Amino acid sequence: MAKTCSTLRLLTASAALLLAPFSQQALAWEPTKPVEFVVPAGTGGGADQMARFIQGVVAKNNLMKQPIVVVNKSGGAGAEGFLDVKGDKGNPHKIVITLSNLFTTPLATGVPFNWRDMTPVSMLALDQFVLWVNEESPHKTAKAYLDAIKAQPDKTFKMGGTGSKQEDQIITVMLEKAAGKKLTYVPFKGGGDVAVQLVGKHIDSTVNNPIEAESHWRAGKLRPLCVMDKAKMPYTAKLTATMSWQDIPTCASAGLPVEYLMLRGIFMPPGVSQDQVAYYIDLFKKIRALPEWKEFMEKGAFNQTALSGQEFVDWLGKNEQMHRVLMKEAGFIAQ
Repeated sequence: MAKTCSTLRLLTASAALLLAPFSQQALAWEPTKPVEFVVPAGTGGGADQMARFIQGVVAKNNLMKQPIVVVNKSGGAGAEGFLDVKGDKGNPHKIVITLSNLFTTPLATGVPFNWRDMTPVSMLALDQFVLWVNEESPHKTAKAYLDAIKAQPDKTFKMGGTGSKQEDQIITVMLEKAAGKKLTYVPFKGGGDVAVQLVGKHIDSTVNNPIEAESHWRAGKLRPLCVMDKAKMPYTAKLTATMSWQDIPTCASAGLPVEYLMLRGIFMPPGVSQDQVAYYIDLFKKIRALPEWKEFMEKGAFNQTALSGQEFVDWLGKNEQMHRVLMKEAGFIAQ
């Protein structure tokens, strides 16, 4: 009898060990209601397009049991969205996609927010900036445009951009330093609006992200002059009859010493659990493995750097300091 009891105990223990992984898997956290995906920027811009693309591929590929709902909260240069996420402590059914306004908005406005007030999840990619002019512009190269700016009085040329004291205006200040002349900076609500204004010739140039201007370039309405990265973009497929993304020279090689990349990252509210963060890290790994994601990356000419965990936190700290230096030089820090 004792031997039988021992055997039963052994079998029970063995079964428990065998079932443990399945039990843990069954108990692993996942969303139990729709997930709100906050975009701290206007509709049509790069962040909005990426969020809505993610919403679509998650549904198409059944990567989540619950739907993603995209909500734009662009007020106060994105402060509306960031403060909403910061204030929703412990809510795992909310994520936010960030631009570099993650750094610029609190520095420029003094709004009580810092990226450390949220929970970092993943860097999805880095977004490029391209100097664009209208296709009918007489300026065929970045050097020609820079020379034209130098030859005219201050504020002759109009540069359109998203928001004030954000990425586009920081880059505009870099261009002004290179030219030794002031530009008239014209802010708009989102990158989509900016590109449309350039198509309509209401401004002379933009520094739109590739994804914001790509359709207008394909349509023969806009002309890229240079990309603000250390190296050319790697994408070789022709988007027009003669040009691919790789055919766009770097700004430095074109005589314009400007480099700038923008974060496309995912954060959650503060106070969420490691299991909940791990769920979204895994979700975005699955998304990045999709062929649709690879096509999206090429279409938008993204720098495909992806980070999570401590590497992402370290990157955030370094880039926060870089923006502090750039914005101080530009006089954009809130007093």
